[in-house]
Amino acid sequence: MAIERRRIGLREVAALAPNQEVWDSAVAGFGARRQRSKSIAYVVLYRTRDGRPRRYTIGRHGAPWTPETARIEAKRLLGLVADGADPAGDKRRQRSQITTVAELCDEYLQEAEAGRLLTRRRAGKKLSTLMTDRGRVVRHIKPLLGKLSVAAVARDDVERFMHAVAEGKSAVRVKTKARGVANVRGGRGTATRTVGLLGAIFGYAVRQGLRVDNPVHGVTRFADGKRQRRLIDAEYALVGMALSRAIEQQIWQPAVDAIRALALTGWRRGEVLALRWSELDLARRTACLGDTKTGASMRPLARPVIAILAARERDRELVFPASRGDGSLTGFTGFWERVMKLGDVPRDITPHLLRHSFASVAADLGYGESTIAALIGHRSGSITARYIHSADAVLLGAADRIAAHIQQLMKPVGPKRARRRRIEAQGLAGPSVPLSSAAPAPSS
Repeated sequence: MAIERRRIGLREVAALAPNQEVWDSAVAGFGARRQRSKSIAYVVLYRTRDGRPRRYTIGRHGAPWTPETARIEAKRLLGLVADGADPAGDKRRQRSQITTVAELCDEYLQEAEAGRLLTRRRAGKKLSTLMTDRGRVVRHIKPLLGKLSVAAVARDDVERFMHAVAEGKSAVRVKTKARGVANVRGGRGTATRTVGLLGAIFGYAVRQGLRVDNPVHGVTRFADGKRQRRLIDAEYALVGMALSRAIEQQIWQPAVDAIRALALTGWRRGEVLALRWSELDLARRTACLGDTKTGASMRPLARPVIAILAARERDRELVFPASRGDGSLTGFTGFWERVMKLGDVPRDITPHLLRHSFASVAADLGYGESTIAALIGHRSGSITARYIHSADAVLLGAADRIAAHIQQLMKPVGPKRARRRRIEAQGLAGPSVPLSSAAPAPSS
Protein backbone atom coordinates (compact mmCIF):
# COMPACT_ATOMS: atom_id res chain seq x y z
CA MET A 1 0.00 0.00 0.00
CA ALA A 2 1.47 3.34 -1.09
CA ILE A 3 2.07 5.92 1.62
CA GLU A 4 0.19 9.14 1.01
CA ARG A 5 2.51 12.13 0.94
CA ARG A 6 1.63 15.80 1.09
CA ARG A 7 3.42 18.98 2.04
CA ILE A 8 3.32 19.17 5.84
CA GLY A 9 1.85 22.36 7.26
CA LEU A 10 0.14 23.42 10.46
CA ARG A 11 -3.21 22.09 9.20
CA GLU A 12 -1.77 18.61 8.54
CA VAL A 13 -0.06 18.54 11.93
CA ALA A 14 -3.21 19.62 13.79
CA ALA A 15 -5.25 16.90 12.02
CA LEU A 16 -3.02 14.04 13.22
CA ALA A 17 -4.67 11.43 15.46
CA PRO A 18 -2.72 9.64 18.22
CA ASN A 19 -0.07 7.29 16.76
CA GLN A 20 -0.68 8.68 13.27
CA GLU A 21 2.10 9.86 10.92
CA VAL A 22 2.20 12.15 7.93
CA TRP A 23 5.04 12.26 5.38
CA ASP A 24 6.19 15.25 3.40
CA SER A 25 5.92 15.42 -0.38
CA ALA A 26 8.66 18.04 -0.70
CA VAL A 27 11.45 16.41 1.36
CA ALA A 28 11.68 12.62 1.18
CA GLY A 29 11.98 11.06 4.63
CA PHE A 30 10.67 14.08 6.52
CA GLY A 31 7.55 13.44 8.59
CA ALA A 32 5.55 14.23 11.70
CA ARG A 33 4.01 11.85 14.23
CA ARG A 34 1.53 12.41 17.05
CA GLN A 35 2.45 10.28 20.05
CA ARG A 36 -0.02 8.61 22.41
CA SER A 37 0.82 11.44 24.83
CA LYS A 38 -0.65 13.80 22.17
CA SER A 39 2.70 15.55 21.65
CA ILE A 40 3.87 15.85 18.03
CA ALA A 41 7.42 15.06 16.94
CA TYR A 42 9.14 15.90 13.65
CA VAL A 43 11.35 13.08 12.34
CA VAL A 44 13.54 12.25 9.38
CA LEU A 45 14.16 8.74 7.99
CA TYR A 46 17.31 7.82 6.10
CA ARG A 47 19.73 4.97 5.39
CA THR A 48 23.41 4.92 6.17
CA ARG A 49 25.94 4.11 3.48
CA ASP A 50 25.92 0.45 4.50
CA GLY A 51 22.11 0.35 4.15
CA ARG A 52 21.05 0.49 7.81
CA PRO A 53 17.74 2.35 8.38
CA ARG A 54 17.79 5.26 10.83
CA ARG A 55 15.09 7.37 12.43
CA TYR A 56 16.21 10.75 13.80
CA THR A 57 13.90 12.87 15.97
CA ILE A 58 14.34 16.53 15.06
CA GLY A 59 12.22 17.87 17.92
CA ARG A 60 8.77 18.45 19.33
CA HIS A 61 6.24 20.74 17.68
CA GLY A 62 6.40 24.21 19.17
CA ALA A 63 9.11 26.85 19.36
CA PRO A 64 11.54 26.53 17.70
CA TRP A 65 10.11 23.65 15.65
CA THR A 66 7.32 24.37 13.20
CA PRO A 67 6.66 22.44 9.96
CA GLU A 68 8.86 24.91 8.06
CA THR A 69 11.81 25.08 10.49
CA ALA A 70 11.75 21.29 10.92
CA ARG A 71 11.70 20.84 7.12
CA ILE A 72 14.80 23.06 6.83
CA GLU A 73 16.53 21.00 9.53
CA ALA A 74 15.56 17.77 7.74
CA LYS A 75 17.19 19.08 4.54
CA ARG A 76 20.35 19.91 6.50
CA LEU A 77 20.49 16.45 8.08
CA LEU A 78 19.89 14.69 4.78
CA GLY A 79 22.72 16.74 3.28
CA LEU A 80 25.03 15.42 6.01
CA VAL A 81 23.82 11.88 5.29
CA ALA A 82 24.63 12.33 1.60
CA ASP A 83 28.19 13.20 2.65
CA GLY A 84 28.45 9.97 4.64
CA ALA A 85 27.39 11.18 8.11
CA ASP A 86 25.08 9.31 10.48
CA PRO A 87 23.33 11.88 12.74
CA ALA A 88 21.38 9.29 14.76
CA GLY A 89 24.46 7.15 15.28
CA ASP A 90 26.55 10.19 16.22
CA LYS A 91 23.97 11.18 18.85
CA ARG A 92 23.98 7.66 20.28
CA ARG A 93 27.78 7.57 20.47
CA GLN A 94 27.91 11.04 22.02
CA ARG A 95 25.43 10.00 24.69
CA SER A 96 27.38 6.85 25.52
CA GLN A 97 30.49 8.98 26.12
CA ILE A 98 28.84 11.12 28.82
CA THR A 99 30.71 10.53 32.08
CA THR A 100 30.60 13.76 34.13
CA VAL A 101 27.77 15.86 35.48
CA ALA A 102 28.99 18.80 33.36
CA GLU A 103 28.65 16.71 30.19
CA LEU A 104 25.21 15.52 31.30
CA CYS A 105 24.11 19.12 31.83
CA ASP A 106 25.31 20.11 28.36
CA GLU A 107 23.37 17.22 26.81
CA TYR A 108 20.23 18.07 28.81
CA LEU A 109 20.32 21.75 27.79
CA GLN A 110 20.93 20.84 24.16
CA GLU A 111 17.91 18.53 24.11
CA ALA A 112 15.74 21.05 25.97
CA GLU A 113 16.69 23.92 23.66
CA ALA A 114 15.88 21.74 20.64
CA GLY A 115 12.39 21.17 22.07
CA ARG A 116 12.91 17.44 22.57
CA LEU A 117 12.18 17.51 26.32
CA LEU A 118 8.61 18.09 27.47
CA THR A 119 7.34 19.71 30.64
CA ARG A 120 4.36 18.52 32.66
CA ARG A 121 2.18 20.49 30.23
CA ARG A 122 3.52 18.27 27.40
CA ALA A 123 5.21 21.23 25.76
CA GLY A 124 8.80 22.35 25.37
CA LYS A 125 10.35 24.74 27.85
CA LYS A 126 9.95 28.43 27.13
CA LEU A 127 12.95 30.54 26.17
CA SER A 128 12.90 32.42 29.49
CA THR A 129 12.92 29.11 31.40
CA LEU A 130 15.79 27.79 29.28
CA MET A 131 17.82 30.92 30.00
CA THR A 132 17.21 30.50 33.73
CA ASP A 133 18.14 26.80 33.55
CA ARG A 134 21.38 27.58 31.74
CA GLY A 135 22.25 30.22 34.33
CA ARG A 136 21.74 27.74 37.20
CA VAL A 137 23.81 25.12 35.44
CA VAL A 138 26.70 27.46 34.64
CA ARG A 139 26.74 29.32 37.96
CA HIS A 140 25.88 26.63 40.50
CA ILE A 141 25.77 23.04 39.21
CA LYS A 142 28.94 22.95 37.13
CA PRO A 143 31.20 24.75 39.65
CA LEU A 144 30.14 22.48 42.54
CA LEU A 145 29.24 19.15 40.88
CA GLY A 146 30.48 19.37 37.30
CA LYS A 147 33.59 17.21 37.71
CA LEU A 148 31.79 14.34 39.48
CA SER A 149 30.92 11.16 37.61
CA VAL A 150 27.23 10.86 36.70
CA ALA A 151 27.13 7.33 38.07
CA ALA A 152 28.90 8.27 41.33
CA VAL A 153 26.63 11.10 42.51
CA ALA A 154 24.73 10.07 45.64
CA ARG A 155 21.98 11.64 47.71
CA ASP A 156 24.44 13.05 50.26
CA ASP A 157 26.30 14.77 47.38
CA VAL A 158 23.05 16.50 46.40
CA GLU A 159 22.37 17.50 50.01
CA ARG A 160 25.87 18.98 50.39
CA PHE A 161 25.38 20.79 47.08
CA MET A 162 22.07 22.29 48.24
CA HIS A 163 23.57 23.58 51.49
CA ALA A 164 26.63 24.93 49.66
CA VAL A 165 24.43 26.99 47.32
CA ALA A 166 22.32 28.16 50.27
CA GLU A 167 25.46 29.30 52.09
CA GLY A 168 26.70 31.23 49.06
CA LYS A 169 29.67 29.03 48.18
CA SER A 170 28.87 29.45 44.47
CA ALA A 171 28.43 33.23 44.82
CA VAL A 172 30.33 35.25 42.23
CA ARG A 173 30.14 38.47 40.20
CA VAL A 174 29.98 37.64 36.49
CA LYS A 175 30.43 40.07 33.62
CA THR A 176 27.54 39.46 31.21
CA LYS A 177 27.72 42.22 28.59
CA ALA A 178 29.88 45.23 27.80
CA ARG A 179 28.52 46.99 30.89
CA GLY A 180 26.50 44.24 32.53
CA VAL A 181 27.33 42.35 35.72
CA ALA A 182 25.43 39.43 37.24
CA ASN A 183 25.73 39.26 41.02
CA VAL A 184 25.22 35.55 41.83
CA ARG A 185 24.43 35.33 45.55
CA GLY A 186 22.94 31.91 46.16
CA GLY A 187 20.60 31.53 49.13
CA ARG A 188 17.93 29.05 50.19
CA GLY A 189 15.47 29.91 47.45
CA THR A 190 18.11 29.54 44.76
CA ALA A 191 19.30 26.27 46.32
CA THR A 192 15.81 24.79 46.34
CA ARG A 193 15.05 25.73 42.73
CA THR A 194 18.46 24.57 41.49
CA VAL A 195 18.01 21.19 43.18
CA GLY A 196 14.67 20.94 41.36
CA LEU A 197 16.47 21.47 38.04
CA LEU A 198 19.13 18.95 39.08
CA GLY A 199 16.35 16.40 39.67
CA ALA A 200 15.10 16.95 36.11
CA ILE A 201 18.63 16.54 34.74
CA PHE A 202 19.18 13.25 36.57
CA GLY A 203 15.68 12.12 35.55
CA TYR A 204 16.87 12.58 31.95
CA ALA A 205 19.98 10.54 32.79
CA VAL A 206 17.80 7.68 34.06
CA ARG A 207 15.68 7.71 30.88
CA GLN A 208 18.85 7.55 28.78
CA GLY A 209 20.20 4.59 30.74
CA LEU A 210 23.14 6.55 32.21
CA ARG A 211 22.18 5.47 35.73
CA VAL A 212 19.41 3.43 37.35
CA ASP A 213 18.17 5.90 39.97
CA ASN A 214 17.72 9.62 40.58
CA PRO A 215 19.88 10.80 43.51
CA VAL A 216 17.73 13.89 44.02
CA HIS A 217 14.73 11.78 45.05
CA GLY A 218 14.30 11.87 48.81
CA VAL A 219 16.30 15.07 49.37
CA THR A 220 14.43 17.38 51.75
CA ARG A 221 14.57 20.91 50.38
CA PHE A 222 14.22 24.26 52.09
CA ALA A 223 10.76 25.80 52.35
CA ASP A 224 9.97 28.00 49.35
CA GLY A 225 9.99 31.11 51.55
CA LYS A 226 7.25 32.81 49.53
CA ARG A 227 6.44 36.19 50.98
CA GLN A 228 2.91 37.41 51.60
CA ARG A 229 3.92 40.90 50.40
CA ARG A 230 1.35 43.05 48.64
CA LEU A 231 0.97 46.72 47.80
CA ILE A 232 -0.79 48.87 50.39
CA ASP A 233 -2.93 51.79 49.26
CA ALA A 234 -0.09 54.28 49.77
CA GLU A 235 2.20 52.24 47.50
CA TYR A 236 -0.43 52.10 44.77
CA ALA A 237 -0.56 55.90 44.99
CA LEU A 238 3.21 56.10 44.55
CA VAL A 239 3.04 53.85 41.47
CA GLY A 240 0.32 56.08 40.04
CA MET A 241 2.42 59.19 40.71
CA ALA A 242 5.42 57.55 39.05
CA LEU A 243 3.36 56.77 35.93
CA SER A 244 2.06 60.35 35.75
CA ARG A 245 5.59 61.76 35.99
CA ALA A 246 6.81 59.27 33.38
CA ILE A 247 4.25 60.67 30.92
CA GLU A 248 5.36 64.23 31.74
CA GLN A 249 8.98 63.28 31.07
CA GLN A 250 7.97 61.53 27.83
CA ILE A 251 9.39 58.14 28.74
CA TRP A 252 8.66 55.54 26.03
CA GLN A 253 4.86 55.39 26.03
CA PRO A 254 4.48 51.63 25.34
CA ALA A 255 6.59 50.89 28.45
CA VAL A 256 4.47 53.21 30.61
CA ASP A 257 1.26 51.71 29.21
CA ALA A 258 2.60 48.19 29.84
CA ILE A 259 3.25 49.00 33.52
CA ARG A 260 -0.26 50.39 33.89
CA ALA A 261 -1.70 47.32 32.16
CA LEU A 262 0.21 45.04 34.57
CA ALA A 263 -1.35 46.83 37.53
CA LEU A 264 -4.89 46.72 36.11
CA THR A 265 -4.91 43.12 34.81
CA GLY A 266 -2.75 41.04 37.16
CA TRP A 267 -1.19 39.35 34.13
CA ARG A 268 2.34 38.01 34.07
CA ARG A 269 4.96 40.39 32.71
CA GLY A 270 5.72 38.13 29.75
CA GLU A 271 2.03 37.94 28.82
CA VAL A 272 1.73 41.73 28.64
CA LEU A 273 4.99 42.27 26.77
CA ALA A 274 4.21 39.50 24.24
CA LEU A 275 0.62 40.66 23.64
CA ARG A 276 -0.28 40.92 19.95
CA TRP A 277 -3.13 42.79 18.31
CA SER A 278 -4.25 39.54 16.69
CA GLU A 279 -5.01 38.15 20.17
CA LEU A 280 -7.40 40.98 21.06
CA ASP A 281 -11.11 41.39 20.41
CA LEU A 282 -11.82 44.85 21.78
CA ALA A 283 -15.49 44.70 20.79
CA ARG A 284 -16.01 41.63 23.01
CA ARG A 285 -13.44 42.92 25.52
CA THR A 286 -11.56 39.63 25.35
CA ALA A 287 -7.94 38.57 24.92
CA CYS A 288 -7.18 35.04 23.69
CA LEU A 289 -3.54 34.44 24.60
CA GLY A 290 -2.10 31.60 22.56
CA ASP A 291 0.96 30.79 24.64
CA THR A 292 1.18 31.43 28.39
CA LYS A 293 2.82 29.62 31.29
CA THR A 294 -0.31 27.45 31.58
CA GLY A 295 -1.05 27.13 27.85
CA ALA A 296 -3.71 28.94 25.83
CA SER A 297 -5.75 31.31 27.97
CA MET A 298 -8.81 33.53 27.58
CA ARG A 299 -8.84 36.75 29.64
CA PRO A 300 -11.50 39.42 30.13
CA LEU A 301 -10.47 43.02 29.49
CA ALA A 302 -11.64 45.65 31.98
CA ARG A 303 -12.82 49.01 30.66
CA PRO A 304 -9.76 50.88 32.01
CA VAL A 305 -7.57 48.39 30.12
CA ILE A 306 -9.64 48.86 26.95
CA ALA A 307 -8.97 52.60 27.27
CA ILE A 308 -5.21 51.94 27.35
CA LEU A 309 -5.39 49.64 24.32
CA ALA A 310 -7.66 51.93 22.32
CA ALA A 311 -5.13 54.76 22.66
CA ARG A 312 -2.25 52.62 21.35
CA GLU A 313 -1.16 52.81 17.73
CA ARG A 314 -1.50 49.65 15.65
CA ASP A 315 1.57 50.22 13.54
CA ARG A 316 3.33 47.06 14.78
CA GLU A 317 2.37 43.48 15.56
CA LEU A 318 3.06 43.83 19.30
CA VAL A 319 0.82 46.02 21.42
CA PHE A 320 3.76 47.19 23.58
CA PRO A 321 6.74 47.18 21.17
CA ALA A 322 10.39 48.07 21.72
CA SER A 323 11.62 51.60 21.14
CA ARG A 324 13.73 50.33 18.23
CA GLY A 325 12.78 47.75 15.64
CA ASP A 326 9.77 45.46 15.59
CA GLY A 327 10.83 43.14 18.42
CA SER A 328 9.63 42.79 21.98
CA LEU A 329 10.35 45.31 24.75
CA THR A 330 13.54 43.63 25.99
CA GLY A 331 14.59 46.77 27.88
CA PHE A 332 11.47 46.70 30.03
CA THR A 333 13.43 46.17 33.27
CA GLY A 334 15.35 49.39 32.68
CA PHE A 335 12.14 51.29 31.91
CA TRP A 336 10.52 49.84 35.05
CA GLU A 337 13.37 50.98 37.31
CA ARG A 338 13.45 54.41 35.70
CA VAL A 339 9.69 54.93 36.11
CA MET A 340 9.54 53.64 39.69
CA LYS A 341 12.31 56.06 40.78
CA LEU A 342 10.12 58.96 39.65
CA GLY A 343 7.62 58.14 42.41
CA ASP A 344 10.08 56.97 45.09
CA VAL A 345 8.40 53.56 44.86
CA PRO A 346 9.97 51.00 47.27
CA ARG A 347 12.57 48.93 45.44
CA ASP A 348 11.03 45.60 46.45
CA ILE A 349 7.92 46.36 44.39
CA THR A 350 8.24 44.31 41.18
CA PRO A 351 5.98 43.55 38.20
CA HIS A 352 5.18 40.18 39.79
CA LEU A 353 4.13 41.94 43.00
CA LEU A 354 1.56 43.88 40.97
CA ARG A 355 0.11 40.50 39.94
CA HIS A 356 -0.03 39.24 43.52
CA SER A 357 -1.54 42.55 44.68
CA PHE A 358 -4.22 42.40 41.96
CA ALA A 359 -5.30 39.00 43.26
CA SER A 360 -5.25 40.31 46.85
CA VAL A 361 -7.42 43.30 45.94
CA ALA A 362 -9.84 40.96 44.15
CA ALA A 363 -10.08 38.84 47.31
CA ASP A 364 -10.62 41.98 49.41
CA LEU A 365 -13.53 42.87 47.16
CA GLY A 366 -15.12 39.48 47.82
CA TYR A 367 -14.29 37.49 44.70
CA GLY A 368 -13.61 33.78 45.00
CA GLU A 369 -10.63 31.71 43.92
CA SER A 370 -12.14 30.46 40.66
CA THR A 371 -13.01 33.98 39.50
CA ILE A 372 -9.56 35.31 40.38
CA ALA A 373 -7.93 32.35 38.63
CA ALA A 374 -9.88 33.08 35.45
CA LEU A 375 -8.92 36.76 35.57
CA ILE A 376 -5.16 36.26 35.94
CA GLY A 377 -4.69 32.90 34.20
CA HIS A 378 -3.92 30.60 37.09
CA ARG A 379 -3.71 26.88 36.38
CA SER A 380 -6.69 26.31 38.70
CA GLY A 381 -9.05 27.72 36.08
CA SER A 382 -11.76 25.35 34.89
CA ILE A 383 -11.05 22.70 32.24
CA THR A 384 -13.86 24.00 30.03
CA ALA A 385 -12.20 27.43 29.88
CA ARG A 386 -10.00 26.25 26.99
CA TYR A 387 -13.10 26.01 24.77
CA ILE A 388 -14.38 29.52 25.58
CA HIS A 389 -13.31 32.34 23.28
CA SER A 390 -15.06 35.34 24.81
CA ALA A 391 -15.51 36.54 28.38
CA ASP A 392 -18.93 36.34 30.01
CA ALA A 393 -20.70 39.17 31.85
CA VAL A 394 -19.67 37.89 35.28
CA LEU A 395 -15.95 37.94 34.51
CA LEU A 396 -16.18 41.27 32.72
CA GLY A 397 -17.99 42.76 35.70
CA ALA A 398 -15.35 41.45 38.08
CA ALA A 399 -12.51 42.73 35.90
CA ASP A 400 -14.18 46.17 35.67
CA ARG A 401 -14.69 46.46 39.43
CA ILE A 402 -11.17 45.37 40.40
CA ALA A 403 -9.43 47.50 37.75
CA ALA A 404 -11.54 50.54 38.65
CA HIS A 405 -10.65 50.15 42.32
CA ILE A 406 -6.91 49.87 41.58
CA GLN A 407 -7.14 52.80 39.18
CA GLN A 408 -8.70 54.88 41.95
CA LEU A 409 -5.88 53.89 44.33
CA MET A 410 -3.33 55.05 41.74
CA LYS A 411 -5.09 58.36 41.13
CA PRO A 412 -2.65 61.31 41.44
CA VAL A 413 -2.93 63.35 44.67
CA GLY A 414 -1.64 66.71 45.87
CA PRO A 415 1.90 67.25 47.26
CA LYS A 416 0.91 66.98 50.94
CA ARG A 417 -1.05 63.77 50.51
CA ALA A 418 1.69 62.36 48.29
CA ARG A 419 4.23 63.02 51.07
CA ARG A 420 1.93 61.34 53.60
CA ARG A 421 1.57 58.27 51.40
CA ARG A 422 5.31 58.12 50.81
CA ILE A 423 5.82 58.02 54.59
CA GLU A 424 3.19 55.27 54.91
CA ALA A 425 4.89 53.26 52.18
CA GLN A 426 8.20 53.55 54.02
CA GLY A 427 6.59 52.10 57.13
CA LEU A 428 7.00 55.28 59.21
CA ALA A 429 3.25 55.64 59.75
CA GLY A 430 0.36 53.31 60.34
CA PRO A 431 -1.08 51.17 57.56
CA SER A 432 -3.43 52.66 55.03
CA VAL A 433 -7.18 52.52 55.43
CA PRO A 434 -8.52 49.02 54.68
CA LEU A 435 -11.09 48.32 52.00
CA SER A 436 -13.99 48.58 54.40
CA SER A 437 -16.00 50.77 52.05
CA ALA A 438 -16.11 48.11 49.36
CA ALA A 439 -19.24 46.01 49.45
CA PRO A 440 -18.26 42.39 48.93
CA ALA A 441 -19.28 40.78 45.68
CA PRO A 442 -20.77 37.30 45.55
CA SER A 443 -18.07 34.64 45.72
CA SER A 444 -17.81 32.28 42.77
